[in-house]
Amino acid sequence: LRDNRIELVRASWHELSISVSDVSLSDEGQYTCSLFTMPVKTSKAFLTVLGVPEKPQITGFTSPVMEGERMQLTCKTSGSKPAADIRWFKNDKEVKDVKYLKEEDAVRKTFTVSSTLDFLADRSDDGAVVSCRVDHESLNSTPQIAMQVLEIHYTPLVKIISSNSWPEEGQSIILTCESKGKPVPEPVLWTKDGGELPDPERMVVNGRVLSISFLNKTDNGTYRCEAKNPIGRNSTEYVLIVHDVFNTLLPTTVIPSLTTATVTTNVALTASTTTSATATSIR
Repeated sequence: LRDNRIELVRASWHELSISVSDVSLSDEGQYTCSLFTMPVKTSKAFLTVLGVPEKPQITGFTSPVMEGERMQLTCKTSGSKPAADIRWFKNDKEVKDVKYLKEEDAVRKTFTVSSTLDFLADRSDDGAVVSCRVDHESLNSTPQIAMQVLEIHYTPLVKIISSNSWPEEGQSIILTCESKGKPVPEPVLWTKDGGELPDPERMVVNGRVLSISFLNKTDNGTYRCEAKNPIGRNSTEYVLIVHDVFNTLLPTTVIPSLTTATVTTNVALTASTTTSATATSIR
């Protein structure tokens, strides 16, 4: 062995040791130790050199992506021997349905492996972290990871929340229009029964909030909230029904249908010279 990277560590009648620094793939092969006796005795061992995979890279992502578009993300790493394993994760949850490709480098006897993640963009993927993980026996259980944060643009999602579930005449009500989209939706548009709000003095719009004071039956109708952004627009409706004021009866005295009374009267009768009488109680 004639190489500056190979050093003689120990030499005796019983042991001959060498060390190899800066190991490369070319060091792989069969090594022979010989004892020059008569006859010559030899011992052989085959050295396997692992090819460490390069740090992976994710390609194919262009920001932003519109909801409903197809996304194809490819993770690629080279230099592994044997071929490395690639796994995909979305928010730490593994994605199984992927395509795997392995190519061998004929000169260096290493492998270039790639994997493609194919899916339709959804608004729930906005802000999700997609990671590509490369596992290989040369990494000592410490995988190499590449990450990509997704940015998905989508039309607004609109919802109306009412402050009063049973509005009555004379009361107030606050309707809040929650709109979520990317990019952030523009200020919302409030309408009633397909037209403008009929009473601006009582119907006040502040941002996404519609406040109606001193409710009456003329306020009955369908209120629509519409939100839009550069991707599109969306709306939702709320049907307002103003109820009559609930009348509460004052406390009254209940009189029983049957009443019993006892009356005692003393009656004096005219007495003659011969007879007399005493009045008796009459019930």
